[in-house]
Amino acid sequence: MLIPSIDLQGGQVVQLVQGEQQALASDDIESWVQKFRRFPKVQLIDLDAAMGSGSNDSIVRSITPRLPCRVGGGIRTVERAQEILAAGATAVIVGSSLFKNGQPNTEFAARLATAVGADRIIAAVDSKGGEVVIKGWKEAVGLSAVEAVQQLEPFCGEFLYTHVDTEGLMQGTDLRAIMAVRRATTRKLTAAGGITNRSEIDRLDREGIDAVVGMAIYTGRLEIESDN
Repeated sequence: MLIPSIDLQGGQVVQLVQGEQQALASDDIESWVQKFRRFPKVQLIDLDAAMGSGSNDSIVRSITPRLPCRVGGGIRTVERAQEILAAGATAVIVGSSLFKNGQPNTEFAARLATAVGADRIIAAVDSKGGEVVIKGWKEAVGLSAVEAVQQLEPFCGEFLYTHVDTEGLMQGTDLRAIMAVRRATTRKLTAAGGITNRSEIDRLDREGIDAVVGMAIYTGRLEIESDN
C-alpha cells in the first residue's frame, strides 16, 4: 500500500532532502488534504516538534479529524501520545523517545503501550550508515535497525523503517535493508526513504510492506490515484 506523507514545518507542507535541505514548501495545505482524502492511510509528521524547534499542533489538529492519519513528531510523553490520539489520529509514531543511553528505552515503551495500547503505537526506527539515528537523524544510537526492532517488538503494533541514506534523493530506496528489517520482526512494517517508483511500491507490497512516499509525489515524479 502506498501511504502519502504530509510533513509540516513553519506552518507549511514541506519536503526535505536528508532531513535538512528544504526542497519544496507550500502554504496550500488544504489542497494536499483534499488530494489525499481517499487514501486509507496518511502519514502526518510535525517536523518542528520532532526537532524541538516549534509546533504545528493547530494544523495537525485540523487535519486529523478529516484524514486517517498516523501522526508523529515530538511525541515524547504518554500524555502527548494520548492527546494526539484523542485529536483523531489512528496511531502515534514514536521515535527518539524510544531510545535512551544508546539502547531501546523499554521502560518508556512499556508505559506507553500500557497507556494507549501497543496496537496504536508505530515505532520509528531510522537508519543511517547502518546505525539507528535519533533527534532529527543527528545522533547515532549504536544499534542496527534489526537489533532495535527485535528489542522493541513487544511494545508496538507496527514499525516505520526509514532508510535515511536515500531519503529525499529520488534515486530509489535500499530494498535489501528493508527486507532485513522485515525478517527481524513479525509486526506490520512500513518503509520510507527514497521510494520513488511504482515497481518499488509493488515489490514492497508483495512482501506485505507499506510504502511511505513524499518527494516523488510532491514533485509529480509519481502519479497517484486514491485507490492505492
